[in-house]
Amino acid sequence: MSDDRLIVAMDVPDALQGLALAEQLGDLVSFYKIGLGMLTSGGLALANELKQDHGKRIFLDMKLFDISATIEAAVRGIARFDLDFLTVHGDPHVVNAAKQASGNTKILAVTILTSLDRADLDAAMILPGDVPQIVVDRAARALTAGADGVIASPNEAAAIRALPEAQGKLIVTPGVRPAGSASGDQKRIATPAAAIAAGADHIVVGRPVWAAPAPRAAAEAILAELQSPQARQPNH
Repeated sequence: MSDDRLIVAMDVPDALQGLALAEQLGDLVSFYKIGLGMLTSGGLALANELKQDHGKRIFLDMKLFDISATIEAAVRGIARFDLDFLTVHGDPHVVNAAKQASGNTKILAVTILTSLDRADLDAAMILPGDVPQIVVDRAARALTAGADGVIASPNEAAAIRALPEAQGKLIVTPGVRPAGSASGDQKRIATPAAAIAAGADHIVVGRPVWAAPAPRAAAEAILAELQSPQARQPNH
């Protein structure tokens, strides 16, 4: 049985492989993320096909960043596909512009990428300070600017959920790895149950599903974990 708290990231080379994965997972998975890496390999066409022909929910992970007018124009074009989630960078001017043109598509703001740590932020000349606190501060500003939710690692989910600005908003957590899985390029990770317990509404899992010897069995194991007592949020 599907559970749309699980979003499977289609980080595969092209739309044909993405469609094959969706057919393999069948009705077990109802929500998919299609990212920038597939944009030039049929990603938008796949998003539309999965949404319109297969009834799937779609998270388009573009992490848009530009001047306000360009963001508004880009989001208006994407909104025609009537997809579910779209990511933009969490800078308030970007979030505000995206919301002006988003229609029914929910705008999720990226705080700090889960593949980055303090050393990476130093190399990029990002202001000094504790990474979790920077994430929480950026989340608060993005939500105040009108974001429907934020993207943040499981490590920061609880602190974001506690923000007054986060009431009624979504928290979507990448960097989720089932116990025993390799971390890959992620640096701030947690298990599916821990991410949900910390306050996440949705978890994004890619490689542990699509690269598994048996992707359907891998997805089933994650879904079972989401139903476990360990995945209960303290106030539920």
